[in-house]
Amino acid sequence: MAHYKEPDLQDRRAAAARARDEALAKLKARKPVDPAIAEAKIAALAAKEAAALEKRRLAKIAAEEAKAAKIAEAEAAAAAIAAKQKPELTEAEKKAARDARYAARKQRKS
Repeated sequence: MAHYKEPDLQDRRAAAARARDEALAKLKARKPVDPAIAEAKIAALAAKEAAALEKRRLAKIAAEEAKAAKIAEAEAAAAAIAAKQKPELTEAEKKAARDARYAARKQRKS
């Protein structure tokens, strides 16, 4: 039975050199890039990035407006609740109301 023989240093170096030569040949076989096509791709990418940036900016503005509207709505609700509540009476007003109740009770008894 034959055992697996690990490649020695020379075999590994030769395999690496073959792989490097094949990759270089493959790279040289590619046709050159047309500058007009490259410029068009770059312009399209720049336009796409600008559109994405504008979309993010508009989304941020919309979120800020929604937050401001929510805060305004909460403040309006708080103002409505405060308007429905009885205002806090001063000490003089409390005393006047007490005196009026006392006078009314005294008048009912007599």
